[in-house]
Amino acid sequence: MPYLLPRHTGALNAGTARRALLGFFLSGLLVGLPGALLPAWGHHLQSGFLWVAFYFFSLNFGVLLANLIAQLALPRFGTGAVLSLAALIGAISLVALAFTSTPMSGQTLRAFGLFGAGIAAGLANTAIFEAITSIYRHDAASTTNIAGLLFTLGSMTTALVLAQTFYAYSVAVGLLLLATIPLLMTVLYARTEFQPVEPIPHPPQAIQDFRKPAAILFALLLFFQFGNEWSIAGWLPIFLIQRLGISPETALKMLAFYWFALLVGRTVAQAILPRFNHARLLFASVLASMFGCLILGTTNNLQGAFVGILLIGASFAPIYPIVVEKLGDRFPYYHPAFLNGIFAVAMSGGMLAPAGLGLMAHYFQIQVMIVVPFVGSLMVFLLIFLIWLESKLQKLAARE
Repeated sequence: MPYLLPRHTGALNAGTARRALLGFFLSGLLVGLPGALLPAWGHHLQSGFLWVAFYFFSLNFGVLLANLIAQLALPRFGTGAVLSLAALIGAISLVALAFTSTPMSGQTLRAFGLFGAGIAAGLANTAIFEAITSIYRHDAASTTNIAGLLFTLGSMTTALVLAQTFYAYSVAVGLLLLATIPLLMTVLYARTEFQPVEPIPHPPQAIQDFRKPAAILFALLLFFQFGNEWSIAGWLPIFLIQRLGISPETALKMLAFYWFALLVGRTVAQAILPRFNHARLLFASVLASMFGCLILGTTNNLQGAFVGILLIGASFAPIYPIVVEKLGDRFPYYHPAFLNGIFAVAMSGGMLAPAGLGLMAHYFQIQVMIVVPFVGSLMVFLLIFLIWLESKLQKLAARE
């Protein structure tokens, strides 16, 4: 697979790079669709959890396939064209999903709509990582945090819009309103000139590091952490409706609150990261997320669910920016295009976890939902320890 670099890297093309960063908002908006749409499709009234698993598989397949397509399309058509195409496909997918918003609509058509949303998100992600090279090299930590904030804000917007239109109008109206966002982005990116890119015929030395234990551990950590985040994001409304008997509208607002907790947590994390030991903060975040899962899994009232969601969202928030920052410290010569490969692995984990939950819920009912993020947090704890241990062993070997 070719990796991409700008032909002209001397100038700090910050304006177009910041426009490209907005694409993470679009990506979050699209990837956040399944969890927000499940109540509208009647899955809180009837199980059909195997179909839910298929929805997440469809979205994940679209993201992974689009990553491959974008690697071929970017050198030929350019960043602006690929981003514009991604936004257009996203708008078309939202309009298509608007016509499948009733509980009686065909599941296959919904899966195709989510597949299209995955294609749009995957194309956007790959193009964005190529386009943000200038600002990433200028300030990698801030660029990563802003990207995470925009992605989370996009997913929160999806949940809020669908919650507000669930009873007031219809979910179809909400999806059509959301479709206006990628339509505007289609025009924006079509009118933006990005630096041309070309494939590197021979990948740099950095690609060899994917075989090293540290890079593998980092990728696995992000894989499981995204799985934890999206297990909650994908199943929280259905879990709350069936567990607590609340309305779909309230459940969607609780989903929006989960995204809000992540958003605020990542904003606070950016401010406190320079003042706290990162390893200790990582361990504390993972332990807090496990405690939040226990609260959410055992509560029988909305107040307990509120506390559990707040704790989970706030504790999940610092993990991704810290891990990416440590990845950049360990491999400082990484180009964002290589980070896109790790991001794709992480997002794949994010989609596979709720898909696997659909299969498990089919046999063990919705109560199993909280088990996956709890066990996933245990895996993240173990991987953080292994990364710390590997780092210590590397330092000892260097001294010898």
